[in-house]
Formats: sequence, C-alpha cells, structure tokens
Amino acid sequence: MQAALKMWFGWFYSLRLGLFGVLGTLGLLLTVASPLEAQYFGRNKVQYDGFDFEVLETPHFDIHYYPEEGVAIEDVARMAERWYERYARFFQFEFEGSKPLVMYADHPDFQQTNTLQSFLGESTGGVTESLKNRVIMPMTGSYQDTDHVLGHELVHAFQYNIAQSRQGSGIVGLSRLPLWLIEGMAEYLSVGREDPLTAMWMRDAVRRDDIPTIDKMSRDFRYFPYRFGQALWAYIAGVYGDDAVAGLFRSSLRRGWEPALSMTLGLDSETLSEAWAEAMKADYLPLMESRVPPSEVGTVVLSPETGSGSQNLSPSLSPDGQRLVYISEKDLFSFDLFLADAESGDVEKKLSSSSTSPDFDALRFTDSSGSWSWDGTRLAYVVFADGDNQLVLADSKNGKIQEKIEIE
Repeated sequence: MQAALKMWFGWFYSLRLGLFGVLGTLGLLLTVASPLEAQYFGRNKVQYDGFDFEVLETPHFDIHYYPEEGVAIEDVARMAERWYERYARFFQFEFEGSKPLVMYADHPDFQQTNTLQSFLGESTGGVTESLKNRVIMPMTGSYQDTDHVLGHELVHAFQYNIAQSRQGSGIVGLSRLPLWLIEGMAEYLSVGREDPLTAMWMRDAVRRDDIPTIDKMSRDFRYFPYRFGQALWAYIAGVYGDDAVAGLFRSSLRRGWEPALSMTLGLDSETLSEAWAEAMKADYLPLMESRVPPSEVGTVVLSPETGSGSQNLSPSLSPDGQRLVYISEKDLFSFDLFLADAESGDVEKKLSSSSTSPDFDALRFTDSSGSWSWDGTRLAYVVFADGDNQLVLADSKNGKIQEKIEIE
C-alpha cells in the first residue's frame, strides 16, 4: 500500500503549479524523492519544435494556441467558458479581466514549454501560476480528461484570485491552508461527488480501518490530498450544501481552517472527522461484506521485498503467462523497462533504459503499458523521442529496438 501511495501521490501531485511557484498538479512539495528529477540533473530543457502561437479571445480567457491544435481549440474554449460560468456562480466571484490560458496539442509539446523554467516530467498534467495568473496545460488523449484537468486548474485560478481580492488575505493566507482543502476542492468541483478512483481509496481506508482525522490528513502525506480531500468535501457538501463549501473556503482564507469551521458550521475538526468516518463506514462496509481481502487471493510479485522498485508500473503479461514486462525506478536514475518471471517476479533483464538509450529520452509510464505480439517475440511500448510520442517495436528477449514509428 505504501508503494502504491508513493506512485499515485507522485503522479497526481504533478497536476498543477502550486502556491509557491511550481508545485507541479502537484511537484516541489513532494516529500519523497522522485527519480524523474534525477533524469534531468545537469541537463538543459530541450526545445525540439517552434510553436507559432495565436490568441483566441473568449469572454473570460485569452487562449494561446498554435495551428496544430486545429478545431479542437474551439471545443477547449467552450469547456473553459462552461467551467467559468459554473465556478463564478459557485464562488459568487468574477474575474476582473481575461485570464491567459496556454494550450499545447499534446504532452510532449507541453514538456517543451518556455513559459516555465522548471522541467516538466510526464507526471505533470497542468500548471496554474499564482503570480502570473495563467493556466498552462496540454490536451490529453480524450476530451473527458482534458475537460477534467482544465476544470481542476480553473478552480485554482479562482482560489488564487479570491485570495488576492479584498475578500481574501493574499497568497500567504492561501498557502497556510492544508493541501487537502485546496486540492480536494479542485477535485470535488471538477469531478463531482461520486468518483470511482476516490471510491477505491475510500473503500481501502475503510477496510483497513484507517480513515484519517482531519488533523492527521493535514499533517501526513500518506493520505493523498486529492482523493481524501475530495471525499471530505463531498461529505460536507452532501450534508450542508455547496454554499457551505464556498463559505468555508472564503472564511478559511481570512481566519484559518479551524476558526472558519467553527464559525461556518458550528463544529470542530474532531467532531467533523468522527461524523465523516461514520458516514464512510455506512457507505462502504455493506459493499464489502461478501468480498475476500486481496491479501487472501493472490501472491505479491512485484515489490521492494521481491527485488523490484517502490514504484512498479504498467505490468503486461506475455501470451503464455510465463513472463511480464513492467516499468520501474528500481535502478534509481530513471524509469526503465524490465522483463521478469511472472510467477516469482525475479528480474531476467533490463530491456530498455531512458538514461542510457540513444533512441529516446524517456518511457511514457503513467498512461501507457507495454504490449506483446501474439507469439511473445516482440514488444510494443511508447516513448518520448525527438519532441514527440513514438511507438517502439522491440525484441522481447534482448530489448533490441527493431522499429520506431512516428505518429502525427
């Protein structure tokens, strides 16, 4: 579970630029060292392409884009205005002027951005800058995901603007709030009250009898602020209404969380924590009565105890069920592709490494998984090379690259 927490926390904690410059939607606040950073030590950010930006003006945004984004940018504009109208009503707040929204056609283009000095790894899904007051993000593989990330980042845009207005207490006041409050609210407003991913985390917390108190959630990063924060805000909104969510946020900016909670809802954190925990148990325990705990079903194959890394991603089983490939940071300096025995997890060979390969810069590890040919002799996986995503076909025994396919 701890390894899984690190993996998910490292991934989602990279979705935005946070309170003190780049927090990447979630980066410099990470308390665990990221092997992604090691990949870029001593290297300059490479820009492979030149982007001929134009500006699409909407009632509330100046959307910066380039021709390769095509007609999709008009759909993004509609998404942004739709989110704006919803959030303006929710917060009872309007932007004083148009906000810059810098859009990239895909993640490889986004990683080349010169709007930010910091390196952007694959795990950074978007950035909201507090001081320059702009959102920078790529389009994703689907409109649904793009809409979600855009909605999440625009919540932060409203949070920053409210904090800097007469109704707030400045960015310093915002920075003092717990991370679950900031990120959980962005997830609640952009995803909604019911979310399968959050439900998975909450079921696990209920099953292990490890539902955190609000105080513990504010201090312990093991409780992922996106998921637990979303669940708590969903509970508050379900019991007290969305007006309570907006009111608590505004009051917290000026007074801090605990005084705001007492003034707005007449509660303290301990009482709210107990009520939330009881509601979680009532929701999830009946769903698990006939379920068998995972520890009693399967065998752990990939873990630090079996010689794998602490972050083992995208496993893909061979057609005969004897081997598997997976991506891991077990060798410290980068995420690499390993071949292992499917029964024992013993590593047979490192098939590919972005730190030593002259063929590509990085493996795409958060949203892609290797795939085997029907006879198990070849592998296909996605890499970042020459500023783009490319498909690699390689020998499954020795990892030798046989072909690289560029996709427009």
